[in-house]
Amino acid sequence: MTISKIALPVAAVCLLGFIVFNIVGSAAFAGPWLIAFFISLSIGFRAYAALKGFAFTMLIFAAVTTALYYPHYFVSWGGVKLATFFTPLLQIIMFGMGTEMGIKDFAGVIKMPKAVLIGLFGHFTFMPLAGYTLARVFNFPPEIAAGVVLIGSMPCGMASNVMSYLANANLALSVTLTAVATMLSPFLTPLWMKILGGQFIEVNAKAMMWEIIKIVVLPICAGLLFNRFFKGKLTWLDKIMPLISMFGIAFIIVIIVAAGRDNLIVIGPALIVCALIHNTTGYLFGYYIGKLFRLPERDARTIAIEVGMQNGGLASGLAREMGKAATLGLAPAIFGPLMNITGSVLASYWHRKPVKESTISEKQKMEEAGESVEVG
Repeated sequence: MTISKIALPVAAVCLLGFIVFNIVGSAAFAGPWLIAFFISLSIGFRAYAALKGFAFTMLIFAAVTTALYYPHYFVSWGGVKLATFFTPLLQIIMFGMGTEMGIKDFAGVIKMPKAVLIGLFGHFTFMPLAGYTLARVFNFPPEIAAGVVLIGSMPCGMASNVMSYLANANLALSVTLTAVATMLSPFLTPLWMKILGGQFIEVNAKAMMWEIIKIVVLPICAGLLFNRFFKGKLTWLDKIMPLISMFGIAFIIVIIVAAGRDNLIVIGPALIVCALIHNTTGYLFGYYIGKLFRLPERDARTIAIEVGMQNGGLASGLAREMGKAATLGLAPAIFGPLMNITGSVLASYWHRKPVKESTISEKQKMEEAGESVEVG
């Protein structure tokens, strides 16, 4: 029997240990059991195709749990504040994103203008406004509320492309929406933060625009150039970039959780509920606005996923650059992992409901000819 197969029973034992130690009042001893529970789940999920997509998210939960129980380990090492690594890590992640892109991804605007415009409209209007509304409804403290607006104002994340692939959606449209939304973010994200987030905290839109250009646009452009001239020539780099991206995202979330631990303990449950509402309403709005404009089923699925999922890593990095990682960064740290869970669930549901071949237009087939995706 492989380690993966016995990991789920081990996870059950760890969960039981966590519950027992909490009942007897030994909370200090309960933490390691909960951490081990999530790690065991991550290992166990890899043995099952239907659960494999949740393995990385379980590791994120293990990391978050570790930061909650032992925050002092994630503030500084050797006198160096770990938060100083945020920006370089994000730039590396965005460079990796750029290496997976090409000019053809932006050309999708010409091939599918109607679907692209609908997707961008839904993503950059509904999600910021929904974030602002939920922040008011939940009556969060100002900097926490601004963080909800911030995550709602982010461009799409790369994870949405994987979800679209698994959901039998239009992968070419997904990649185009992610690429275009990311390049529009230096203008639209500061705009929404100034209009909506500015009602909670002071926002310097020009400074935020420069930070997004520095963190996102320049590294992606460098990645595009790398893809153009060196793609396939440095295979070792192609292999390690996904691992670096996963480590970088986990690292950023852990540092934010450790810094904002006290706030998170008090406001965490409400943020989780807020995240689930924000995320699921985004999927619903995206899907039904696609249907309203008579888009094919696969395009509607794609827009649902692209509207509902945001780039949590970028939001966390911007919160840090604004000097408010422990407050403004909490919503992105919570929303990010939950988006991966809900996105995986939705993708799995749609994967079991394949689109009838007759509903796929010949134009779509031509648009997606030659497209491929690698899911790690």
